[in-house]
Parts: sequence; structure tokens; C-alpha cells
Amino acid sequence: QVQLVESGGGLVQPGGSLTLSCAVSGFTFSSYAMSWYRQAPGKERELVASINTAGRMTNYADSVKGRFTISRINAKNTLYLQIFNLKPEDTALYYCSALDGLGSPYYWGQGIQVTVSS
Repeated sequence: QVQLVESGGGLVQPGGSLTLSCAVSGFTFSSYAMSWYRQAPGKERELVASINTAGRMTNYADSVKGRFTISRINAKNTLYLQIFNLKPEDTALYYCSALDGLGSPYYWGQGIQVTVSS
């Protein structure tokens, strides 16, 4: 059974930081490029960051460059998203996703809430 389980979200003050984790099981994690998406209230889901299978290539949305860092540890079947200098506009449900060979989401996690507020 394929599972992607996000953790590490919560309520954070502006300027704070946190690390999201995505624990994967049921498929060969090291064979899939991975991404983090987010969906804010009333907005469409947007791609935040992506990482290739080996973890050597990353891409970020312009809105998060310099503040977000995506990484992975294949031996632990886990994907990470470090978020620094959080802003209220980062408030959203954050999802991890495994990508197919065309770079499209193939598996999804259930999402984890990040709320940035004072």
C-alpha cells in the first residue's frame, strides 16, 4: 500500500522556521523525483519545490527561493522541506508528491497544515 505521510506542520510566528517531513512507503522512493506543493485557502494548488531522485538537482518557485530548502534521504525513504523566515502568505496545506517520468504528480500525501500568524 502506497503511503506518503507528512509531518512537522503547525502554527508558527512570522519570521520563524520549521521542517516538514514526508515519510514514504509502498514504492521505491529512490526511483521517484519528489515535490512539495501547497494550497492556500481559496487558491489553486501550487508547486513549491522539486528534487530529483539522487537529491542533487532542485527547483523552487520564485516566491520561495532563498527561504525553502527541499532535500531527501533515500536510505530513510523521507523527503524534507525546510522553511525559513516564514510569512503569513506561506499559510497553506502542504503536500508531498512522487512524480512520474514526465514530472507529473503520481502519488500524493494527505497534506499538513502550516499556519503563519502572530
